[in-house]
Amino acid sequence: MTSNPCTIDADKPVAYAAKMMKQENVGIAPIVEGERLIGTLTDRDIAVRVVAEGKSPETTRVREVASTAPVTVDPEQDLDEALRLMATHQVRRLPVVEEDGRVVGVLAQADVAEEAKTKKTGGLVEEISRD
Repeated sequence: MTSNPCTIDADKPVAYAAKMMKQENVGIAPIVEGERLIGTLTDRDIAVRVVAEGKSPETTRVREVASTAPVTVDPEQDLDEALRLMATHQVRRLPVVEEDGRVVGVLAQADVAEEAKTKKTGGLVEEISRD
């Protein structure tokens, strides 16, 4: 999981969001009002809902093009539940959100793959090290 992801205020222009996403090298940004998650913005949202529609990224607000009602996971839920949510909703990234709506992380499919690789490598080293 990426902890403490950069969030974007819903009233910021899309151009600001795109620049932040580039700086942070991320394909998704949690969109907030105050500290409460209200949606997500992906690089695809920007391409399809702004660029392809001929809207100005300087004047279009993030709230106008963000995906609302995102699928989220609670930090207390286990990885199996997060993976089930990803599969059920066919999403590759889940905002990790506290009960009060505060974003504490983003779990990406790539994070899961990296963790699995690490565990597999650890298991392989363990197997090789046996007498």
